Amino acid sequence: MGFKCGIVGLPNVGKSTLFNALTQTAAAQAANYPFCTIEPNVGEVAVPDPRLETLARVAKSAEIIPTRLTFVDIAGLVRGASKGEGLGNQFLSHIREVDAVAYVLRCFDDGDVTHVENRIDPLADAETVETELMLADLESLERRIVGAEKKAKGGDKEAVIQVAAMKAALAHLQQGQPARMTRVSDEHRPVFDQLGLLTAKPVVYVANVDEGSAATGNAYSRRVEERAKAEHAQFVVISAKIEAEIAQLPLAERSEFLQTLGLEEPGLNRLIRAGYALLDLITFFTAGPKEARAWTVHKGARAPQAAGVIHTDFEKGFIRAETIAFDDYVAGNGEAGAKDAGKMRLEGKDYVVQDGDVMHFRFAN
Repeated sequence: MGFKCGIVGLPNVGKSTLFNALTQTAAAQAANYPFCTIEPNVGEVAVPDPRLETLARVAKSAEIIPTRLTFVDIAGLVRGASKGEGLGNQFLSHIREVDAVAYVLRCFDDGDVTHVENRIDPLADAETVETELMLADLESLERRIVGAEKKAKGGDKEAVIQVAAMKAALAHLQQGQPARMTRVSDEHRPVFDQLGLLTAKPVVYVANVDEGSAATGNAYSRRVEERAKAEHAQFVVISAKIEAEIAQLPLAERSEFLQTLGLEEPGLNRLIRAGYALLDLITFFTAGPKEARAWTVHKGARAPQAAGVIHTDFEKGFIRAETIAFDDYVAGNGEAGAKDAGKMRLEGKDYVVQDGDVMHFRFAN
C-alpha cells in the first residue's frame, strides 16, 4: 500500500535538507535559492517500531522487514503560486498526489540563509503556503460546481451529494479556512475525497529549529505548536541541520551523538510516526522463522482487508485470521506459548484489526 506524505514550505526553510536526512540520500538538491527542486523527489522510509525487533527475537526470524512510508520533497511555494508564480502549477499538481502534507516552517535565525520574504515568521510562512493552496481550491471548486449543479438539477443523485460537499467546502474556503475544517459524514466522505482538494489533506507542522533548540524548541516553534494544538494537528520539532549530520554518521555512533544533544532519538523518527498517525494508519505483524514483518492498514480495517495487503488472493479466499495481541505473543514467548495460554483468537470477516496484532491468515485457494 502506498502512503505518501508531501513536504512543503517556502524556499530556504530546510525542506530539502530534511528530505535528504529523512531518506539518507543526497537526492534532493539543497541550495540557497528558490526553485532549486523542480521535480519532486521521492523517498521511502522505514517506520521505526521497536516492537518489530522484539517480535523477531521471540520468533527467531532470519529477517526483519519494517512497514514503510513515502515522503515527497515538493519544491518551495511562493506567494502567487496558485496563479502560476514561480513554478506554482507544477508544485500544486504534485501536492494533489500525496495523502498528507508536512508544512516545514523556518524557526531559526541565520543571516547566511536568505528568506524569500526577508523576515523570520513561521506563522506568516504557514499562512502564505495555506493561502495559495486555498486559492487553488477555490478556483477549482468555483469552476466545477456549475457543471455539478446542472447534473443535480437533472436528477443525478451523486451530483446532488457532490454539490452539497462542494458548497460545504466553499463556505470554509471563502471564510479563509482550509477545506479540512469541513464536517463530512461517513456516507459522504468518498465523494468529498474525490474532490481532490489541496487543503482537505491532513497536516503536520514541522518546526525547523537551530541546533541549540533541537531538544527544547524555541520561541518560534512554540508559536507553531500553539497553532497546531488549536487545529488538533500533528506537530514536530526538528533541526534539519542536526538530522543531516546524524544521517552521515555510522549507526554505532548515532546514539552517543544524540545523547550529547539531549535527544532520545532522531527527530525524523518523530516525524515519520507523526506522518503515520496523520494518515490514521496502524500496524499489524506477521512472524515466523523466515521473517518478522510489519504491515500497514487504515484504522478500522477488517481482517480480510488486512489479508489483502499481503496478497489479493488472501482477501478473496479469506477464511479466518489466527490473531494474537503483541503483548500476549511476547509474554507467551511466541505463537505456541500464547496458544497454550489461550491467547490466540480465531477471528472472522468482521474482525476489526487492532494495532499490534500478530496475525496468520487462513484462506481457500
